[in-house]
Amino acid sequence: MPDERDLLEHLILDFTQMRSFAQAPFVFERGEGIRLFDREGNVYIDGLSGVFVASLGYGNREIVDAVAAQLLKLHFAPPLHGTNVQALALAQALHEFAPAGLRTFKFLSGGSEATEAALKLVRQYFKQAGHPQKFKFIGRYGGYHGATMGALSASGGRERKSAFEPLVPGFLHVHPPYCYHCPYGQTYPSCDITCARIIEKTIEAEDPATVAAVIQEPISVSSAGFVVPPREFHEIVRQACDKHTVLDIFDEIITGFGRTGERFAANYYGVMPDIICCGKGMSGGYAPLSTVLVRDTVWDAFLGLPEEHREFHHGHTFGGNPVACAAGLAALHQITERKLVENAKEVGAYLRQGLDALAEEFISIGEVRGAGLLQGFEFARDRATHERYPTNIKPGKLFEAAARERGLIARTGDEFVAFAPALIVTRTDIDDILAITRESLAEIAPILAIAG
Repeated sequence: MPDERDLLEHLILDFTQMRSFAQAPFVFERGEGIRLFDREGNVYIDGLSGVFVASLGYGNREIVDAVAAQLLKLHFAPPLHGTNVQALALAQALHEFAPAGLRTFKFLSGGSEATEAALKLVRQYFKQAGHPQKFKFIGRYGGYHGATMGALSASGGRERKSAFEPLVPGFLHVHPPYCYHCPYGQTYPSCDITCARIIEKTIEAEDPATVAAVIQEPISVSSAGFVVPPREFHEIVRQACDKHTVLDIFDEIITGFGRTGERFAANYYGVMPDIICCGKGMSGGYAPLSTVLVRDTVWDAFLGLPEEHREFHHGHTFGGNPVACAAGLAALHQITERKLVENAKEVGAYLRQGLDALAEEFISIGEVRGAGLLQGFEFARDRATHERYPTNIKPGKLFEAAARERGLIARTGDEFVAFAPALIVTRTDIDDILAITRESLAEIAPILAIAG
């Protein structure tokens, strides 16, 4: 039998060097509310909802009971032959919850599946809508849409892509709406939102007759940075898409289902996309579940007689699984009945207020930004010029280590820290998060002072 270190070296975790992990493994044993416990009994506030997934906390009895009941009743329904009662019930609930006009749902198991399905749906749509030459997608540098080959091709982060290139052809990228480090060297709002207008210029330069869709995260949290676009950005992109018969895809796998203090980031920005990809918090993490929301005007191209073969030619074994849909239905019921979207807005504002106060105290914080219960800050060596710390310093990773030592898990890049606690979080929980954040910032302050 292998010892644990050998076993861990051969257990593949996401984006992790297993030899290093095996030397200091981090092994969770249980969860309760918004807290996690490792096998040594240490307690951690989960300031990230797992990975934006455990949005209704751990040990949620209502969802657990719904899953258990469904397991005993029907654990799998053959997707090639029909649907099931739970999938229908979830679709009905989503009719009430989703943005108006997006009334068609493709249930899947994970975010990458949802993104992949959306990309394929767009290409088939244009073939059936009389524009078969439209095949190109415009994404953003730094964006992340999933690990499958199509989703990865739409992504723009080189650290995730380079090992697998060449990827799927037909994907273009533009620089992100990253106001704090504007790639165009401009300053908001005098910039006239160049980052949005460049998308239309790209469509025109590529030939609008060949461009199928723009795909983007409304708010992006990846290793490439924490990007919160200005309010005008998505409306300008929407107008460009309408002008050139290009579909607008929102990847809301992180931002959907209440995370921004609105039901979807589409609501937060006041924009109606053609397709929304959802996942992560959709079931609270109690079962793998994702969906693609499709606008009525798009779905019409897929309806017809069987001999016309207009149906969507795509499927996955566990799509619309009754157990996953039961979890999603119970999660959605809690989100609405407990007014958790409203809680995300109110408590998120309280978190933002606390982070703003910390920015006043610690000069290493360059900017605080976010929406709802997706808030964070970026470090800066010089707040006035937004100058970054030297690449060997990695203040975000210094913070991550200090916070974890004190019992707090957050999402960090080299230069940013982001929080996305469960939608059930209270002000008292936020006080605990802010207290550990303050202590962690104080610990790393001398290191950053020397680097500055």
